[in-house]
Amino acid sequence: MTSVTLTPVQGTDARLKDALAASDLPIEDLDYSDRSFFRATNDDGDIVGYSGIEVCGGDVLLRSVVVLPEHRGHELGAILVRETLASINGNSAIYLATTSAASFFEKLGFVTVDRTKVPADVLATQQLSSICPASATVMKLTRPPS
Repeated sequence: MTSVTLTPVQGTDARLKDALAASDLPIEDLDYSDRSFFRATNDDGDIVGYSGIEVCGGDVLLRSVVVLPEHRGHELGAILVRETLASINGNSAIYLATTSAASFFEKLGFVTVDRTKVPADVLATQQLSSICPASATVMKLTRPPS
């Protein structure tokens, strides 16, 4: 099994922004203090992707998960999500919004939740309040990814 190492990066990191933009993921709100981003490298030191989290009161929004195109198809997305989630306080509820990857996240223990059941701090994020379309699927982690 391949492993990845996460290294913190600033939201202003040009390679982070390029990777997200190339995958049609939002880049408008990366440089706020309540967000943390990570560069994922493989055992050879190659950058394979990026991920991020946003603190929302006592909850967390998983965001900005992307595997670079040349590294896709090797289960790195699941590994990247697992490693990112391992960096989060174990008492936090974890949410995400997606327009295209709901089935991927379901395999990792997320379930679709109605927006009326999402905490106000999560709904108030720029991701959910203005950047992601209202049609985006909101999901909550219900079990650790296997």
